[in-house]
Amino acid sequence: MRIAAWLRSVSAKFFRRDALAEELQEELHEHIALRADDLERQGLSRAEAERLARIEFGGVEKFREQSHEALGAAWLETLLADIRYSLRVLRKSPGFVAAAVVTLALAIAANAVVFGLMDGLILRPLNVPRGDALIGLPNGSDPGFESYQNYKDLRDRNHSFVDLAAFSFAFVALDTGNDPVPGSGYAVTGNYFDVLGVKPYLGRVIHASDERGTNSAPYVVLTWAYWHRRFHEDRGVIGRVVLVNKRPFTVIGVTPPGFIGTLMFISPDFFLPIVTPISASGDQGLDLRADQHSVFESFGYLKPGVTRAQAEADCSNVAAYLAKTYPKEFDQRTPVVLGRVGLTAFAGGVEAFVGGLMLLAALILLGACANLGSLFAARASDRSREVALRLALGSSRNRILRQLFTEAVMLALLGGAVGLALSVFLLQRISAWHPIPAVPIQIPVAPDAKIYIVALVLALVSGFLFGLVPMRQILRSHPYEIVKAGPGLKINRRINVRDVLLVLQVAICGVLITASLVAVRGLVRSLHSDFGFEPRDTAMVSVDLAQAGYSGASIPAMQKRLVHAMEAIPGVENAGLVNNYPPLVYTGADRQPIFRENAPDLLPAHAAMSPYSFGISPGYLAAARTSLLAGRDFTWHDDKAAPAVAIANVSFAEKMFGSINGALGKYFELKDGRRVQVVGVMEDGKYLSITEEHEPAVFVPFEQNPMAAAWLVLRSRRDPQSLAVAIRAEIRKLDAGLPAEVRSWNELLQPILFPARMATLALGVMGLMGAMLSITGIFGMAAYSVSRRLRELGIRMALGAQRKEVLQAALGRALRLLAIGSAAGLVLGVLASHVLASIVYQATPRDPLVLGGVVVTMAMLGLVATWIPAQRALSIDPLILLREE
Repeated sequence: MRIAAWLRSVSAKFFRRDALAEELQEELHEHIALRADDLERQGLSRAEAERLARIEFGGVEKFREQSHEALGAAWLETLLADIRYSLRVLRKSPGFVAAAVVTLALAIAANAVVFGLMDGLILRPLNVPRGDALIGLPNGSDPGFESYQNYKDLRDRNHSFVDLAAFSFAFVALDTGNDPVPGSGYAVTGNYFDVLGVKPYLGRVIHASDERGTNSAPYVVLTWAYWHRRFHEDRGVIGRVVLVNKRPFTVIGVTPPGFIGTLMFISPDFFLPIVTPISASGDQGLDLRADQHSVFESFGYLKPGVTRAQAEADCSNVAAYLAKTYPKEFDQRTPVVLGRVGLTAFAGGVEAFVGGLMLLAALILLGACANLGSLFAARASDRSREVALRLALGSSRNRILRQLFTEAVMLALLGGAVGLALSVFLLQRISAWHPIPAVPIQIPVAPDAKIYIVALVLALVSGFLFGLVPMRQILRSHPYEIVKAGPGLKINRRINVRDVLLVLQVAICGVLITASLVAVRGLVRSLHSDFGFEPRDTAMVSVDLAQAGYSGASIPAMQKRLVHAMEAIPGVENAGLVNNYPPLVYTGADRQPIFRENAPDLLPAHAAMSPYSFGISPGYLAAARTSLLAGRDFTWHDDKAAPAVAIANVSFAEKMFGSINGALGKYFELKDGRRVQVVGVMEDGKYLSITEEHEPAVFVPFEQNPMAAAWLVLRSRRDPQSLAVAIRAEIRKLDAGLPAEVRSWNELLQPILFPARMATLALGVMGLMGAMLSITGIFGMAAYSVSRRLRELGIRMALGAQRKEVLQAALGRALRLLAIGSAAGLVLGVLASHVLASIVYQATPRDPLVLGGVVVTMAMLGLVATWIPAQRALSIDPLILLREE
């Protein structure tokens, strides 16, 4: 009942304000009238009785306020009054409001976007039941890969997992009856969907019961996105037969919306059974324990009561068994590692990158709060006389501070709202962004309730932080002295918190600008550096003969015909072929153990090294513009019937044989026992990453090591579009059913350059935001200094001070702090930029252009930020100022 009465009282207070005021006024007058009646009966006149009654009753306004407060919710009414007053005050300063809102919006948007990235890539589990409990097990000679036979042993011999599923990648040509087009999907074990607990949206999925040996499950399951895009949500697709690399597969189901497989970045188009070969030869290497590329990753759920440490020990025992049982095939140097499914192969780099961005975003928010604190301090100084008058008239300091905090929080909420809208827009764009059209990369970020909560909390905390800055100034102000002498009575010459925050903020800006310029210069160098090949004026043609049904000896024969056909195209200077796995040329590089001739055995532990290995045709070195430093190139006579030969790069020749000339004519052995003679030495190149050091590599004739997947390399100065038309026409003459994708080599390098470009873009954006915050911070400090010293500057000008002296007095402190912060930022930026060398190729902080660019940029920022305060200081009219004071 009390709550209901209170609610009625509060509602009447806000919705029946006028009627309630009249009732209260009548009640107060009735009290005075009743007392006057008593006094009149005692013999006083009516006028005297009313006068004494009013004196005895006291101040009517006081009792009216007390009665008003007794109705409840006085704090709410006071808050509403503060909000109304704050809106009136802020409306008079649109420039200040705009600067504060833009500053906060940028800082909060940066933090919200980075948090969205962290949530989507690190914190949020896969979109499957119990995704947070799913465990991944990468294994094998390459990070994240293992053989299918090793997976089966790990699945059957471990005692820690309920079940283990696995998947790999499948790059195929999918023909729905019109024209074969390249597609990318997953090759999955039969229990893949059973382990994940994913139910179909349409039809059914592949089950463990479908896996009954090779060719037992010629099925394909489409993802919802691919079904929507390619089949336009046609429900009649279930049961339709499609051709995958010219082999019939039946569409049996569609996965639910939002399910993108078990990798955070790669969005597949479909799922194929790993036991059903997609090549015409029927050979996928599933029976070869030494084939370390059959399975990308296995995963599963732990049994109840089993810890990760116990599971890792259990898997290590299985690995030890495999190393002992299969010493030649099992790579015992690679331990079994437990990780989070979805990011197992990329977790370290992604977590470090996103963590670094989060730190930079937090520093930007801190710098924004420091900047706004300086602006608030300057604003409070300009309003010091107003505050002094309010204090002199009886207002409490707490009341004034509460009103200032209301202004700060309102600005923070407004900046937070703008920043949230900006972050939602950016996250939606990032989620829909496909940075590399040819690669199914998707960044799984999307705004949700957590983003809104983070933006609200950041806004409130920011408002509280920069609202604290003028508190000391208000608490220590002397209203009568300010009213009498003006706001410029005392100038603080000591270093204070605002100075420290400004130096810190400028230093942060210097770090960001230095790092961004280093990254940009490194990226520019990387685009024009020596990769060991020349990507300009080069067309690349992806031809996977397995997609067209070729197998066995027909593969090298067809590849030879393709090379000759490309050489015959008008305008083609050189043509060659490099065997590798799509979709990229060098990122799919294989390593294989190499043994010296006198090795005691061919066990992996006794290998001399494990260089990269590529198969190439005659003409490839000329087409790639790779220099042959010694020996000879391959010829068409280096086929299966000829002795095994190889061309080594400089690193291999020097590490294996001591020198370039010492390698010519020498032999090394492969793990299958074949002796290979080095017939040439070529220059070093980049084979996996543009940031890698020179790695050993060997190139062998493609006819001696045939692979169905290959790239044709054509060097030509002909127009790329007309050249692509001619290439497709020649391929159709040879085989109309062979899908071929024509792209430039520079285009193929985009995935390799993607991390460097993303780091450069992120640092560039952070540097731009730091520059904007630096401008507002320096501006706030300069404006505060000028506003506090207007009277002193007016006197100086009245006494004949020169413009230079006035500027030095007004802005000298701000400029000194700018110089200190810039120097600190430059030093820290140079030190921090060494980390960029591992991401951005040829990034160096010792570049004179970078150092000069940082100095010029910081000087320009100081000039822009101090321009308005300088104009204000120089435009002072001493007579008007002194008359006002």
